[in-house]
Amino acid sequence: MCSWCWAFRTSLLSLLDGLPREIVIVRLLGGLAPDCEEPMSEETRQLVQGHWQTIERQVPVTKFNYDFWTECEPRRSTYLACRAVIAARNQGQGFDAEMTLAIQQAYYLQARNPSDYSTLFALSEELGLDTDRFANDIKSLATDEILRQEIKQSRRLGLNSFPSLLLEKGEKQLRISPDYTNVDAMLEKFPRIT
Repeated sequence: MCSWCWAFRTSLLSLLDGLPREIVIVRLLGGLAPDCEEPMSEETRQLVQGHWQTIERQVPVTKFNYDFWTECEPRRSTYLACRAVIAARNQGQGFDAEMTLAIQQAYYLQARNPSDYSTLFALSEELGLDTDRFANDIKSLATDEILRQEIKQSRRLGLNSFPSLLLEKGEKQLRISPDYTNVDAMLEKFPRIT
């Protein structure tokens, strides 16, 4: 549910396609905003909408459906969506990316609120997941613990902004700045650590 991650999606897919096959990709959930039932303040609503407008100017391939702001009750709450990704992943590693994309499309294009359990449950149905298992997993303590561990690991690695990229080889680490429009600029950095 990070709008800059949504903006990075096209570049990320191109980057992953261009990487050598021996590189192992590890996706970590960063959390962003803890559970909250309070409606988003008007100040925060304006701030997030401002991010959307900035992204549309800087990354023109990225689109947003502003109906979200009138058709939904926005909340600054993303942990439930993170737990939905983990619950989907429990049914097969490929569902991690599929649920992530489904959440992004629901939020940014379809004006559906991924801070609502009902939206996430509907997405699990649309993806063809075992919905009983999904419903149990998304609410389980084990899923919440996995999320908290991934957030801790992200912080330990110094991945404090969204999106973040880190290349590790042995003891060497290289942070790669996300480039939203020039995949080659990111790919050029990979030989430095190999």
